Amino acid sequence: MAEEEINYASVVFKTKTQPRPEAQKKEDTVYDEVKVPHKTPKQAADMNVSAGFLSDMKATNRHHRYQLLACCLGTFCVILLLDIIAVGVFLSMYTGESHVSELKQLKNNRTTLLLIKHNLTDDNNKLRSENENLRRDYNNLTVINGNLTQACTVSESRITTLTAENQKLTAEKQTLTAKNNKLNTQIQELKTQKNNLAEQIRKLSENSVDQEHQKIDAYCPKDNNNNRQCKACMKGWLHNQSSCYAINNAKPTDQKTWEEARDNCTGKFSDLAVIVNEDEKKFINDNSWRSKGVKGYWIGLRVEDGRWKWINGSDLTESSWTQPPTNGHCAISVQNEGWKSVSCGEKNGWICKNKALSL
Repeated sequence: MAEEEINYASVVFKTKTQPRPEAQKKEDTVYDEVKVPHKTPKQAADMNVSAGFLSDMKATNRHHRYQLLACCLGTFCVILLLDIIAVGVFLSMYTGESHVSELKQLKNNRTTLLLIKHNLTDDNNKLRSENENLRRDYNNLTVINGNLTQACTVSESRITTLTAENQKLTAEKQTLTAKNNKLNTQIQELKTQKNNLAEQIRKLSENSVDQEHQKIDAYCPKDNNNNRQCKACMKGWLHNQSSCYAINNAKPTDQKTWEEARDNCTGKFSDLAVIVNEDEKKFINDNSWRSKGVKGYWIGLRVEDGRWKWINGSDLTESSWTQPPTNGHCAISVQNEGWKSVSCGEKNGWICKNKALSL
């Protein structure tokens, strides 16, 4: 009677990937137990006994059939075991390839993520550097802004001051412009006066020569032999001491105002009579006779600034004459009445005086 044999087959599937957790390691080893049944001699004997009366040949054939059946069953079990092993190997290979593919993908992803992390780290460092630079620039700009604000405040104050000064200078400029225009007008007037004076001087120069000739002819007229004989006074003039006098007994239509009378005397190389002493005053009064239509004769005395003044600029010192000074009044000499104060605009005769020629 043969002993029962139990055969065990152990199949271990391993991958070349990284170790997996402990739970998965336990699943790596799969044990399959395959029990191959064999007929023991005791069972055969029992069968022979139960056959009893079968012939040995029949028992032997039956024995061979059992053996054949056992061999078939063993072969089937081996084939089944091989199939199981093949399926296990296939599953192991499939699972391993899947894990390898996933690991490769994970490695690639990890590499990509590491590269991205590296780039992000670089970008982060750059951003930190830029942030530091920006913070530094911001601080600098804050300082500059403070300085500019202070400078702007000073500039605004300066601008206000300059504006006030500019307005003041503008006002002064306008004042100076007005004064300048006025001065230009005055200069133009002075130029005009200068030209007029130059013309008058030219005429006076021309006239002075003529007047000198006239004066010579008046004081020293030529006789029939064309010889000159000079006299102290001009013809028709009265001689008294060192002066000559012209008594103008003009008709009423030819009488003149005080200014007109003075102009007439000036044209005769003389001026209205200025009386300097009592002898001259008596001579003037004696010759101030009342002619027909003449009530008096102008002399060189008039009121200026509320005072009686002679035309030579001296003040009246005659204490015996007490006519009050009235602006616009001049003095006339009336025979046997002395001097009288009348309006300078009246028309009267006049007395001219000049210095006698020394012979």
